[in-house]
Amino acid sequence: MKTSKLFREKTVLSFEIFPPKPTADESIIYRTLDGLTELHPDFISVTYGAGGGTNGSKTIQIASDVKHKYGIESVAHLPCIGITKNQAVQILDSLQENDIENILALRGDISPSTVPAGDFSHASDLIEFIQKHYDFNILAACYPEGHPESKNIAEDLHFLKQKVDCGVSHLITQLFLDNDSFYAFRERAVATGIHVPIEAGIMPVTNKAQIERMVKLCGIKVPKKFLKMMERYENNPEALRDAGIAYAIEQIVDLISQDVDGIHLYTMNHPYVAKRIYDAVYGLLAVTEINF
Repeated sequence: MKTSKLFREKTVLSFEIFPPKPTADESIIYRTLDGLTELHPDFISVTYGAGGGTNGSKTIQIASDVKHKYGIESVAHLPCIGITKNQAVQILDSLQENDIENILALRGDISPSTVPAGDFSHASDLIEFIQKHYDFNILAACYPEGHPESKNIAEDLHFLKQKVDCGVSHLITQLFLDNDSFYAFRERAVATGIHVPIEAGIMPVTNKAQIERMVKLCGIKVPKKFLKMMERYENNPEALRDAGIAYAIEQIVDLISQDVDGIHLYTMNHPYVAKRIYDAVYGLLAVTEINF
């Protein structure tokens, strides 16, 4: 099923997982999936390679297993900055052969170890290529507080609309900690002419190093309330984990009350955290009779 159809019926719930590193026990990811699929998400997305790696064979295999063994719709991530058109064709053909219908098309992070191949400079280039040659459902990323490399929000929205116009069916946001940033972004997106569903990407922050890394990488705003939580529990890992889960639950409940199109949970391969959040949110929604 193409994930774009899901938004016609309900508030969508999806999870993101990442493949194990090459040196890790591959069975770990399937134990993760055993826990996550019990929560009946609408789809699970699989990042490309391990830890930002360039080998996507595990991504394709796991995305195929999510769909065919676990019976959950899957989305395969595909960053384009380091691949040629010929390599893209090989990957896309393999995805097609594995009956994977949904692709999250990304530029990918530029790093000293990533040598741009030259065929795709931006996600929109890949989206246009896929749209021209294949029949995949295409998703894309968006940034409520602006892409770190954009000059300003207006420029970022201009390029986002370009991606949508190239054939994107729905968007998933980068993580954010301030819901007001998301609401302001959603309003600006509509005003810019972007009318596809926008899923809110939520990452339960369970340790200090995690959020410090994400702030540095993505430039997200950290609310005072969140900072106080981190300062209070930074020396108590279990309490910090529980506080991070509670913060994510509060975010999600507020987002659903404001008619968010969907919630995309960055699970970091932790079924326990996802289950805690799911149980709390689902229990509340069951009482209010909201379809999640």
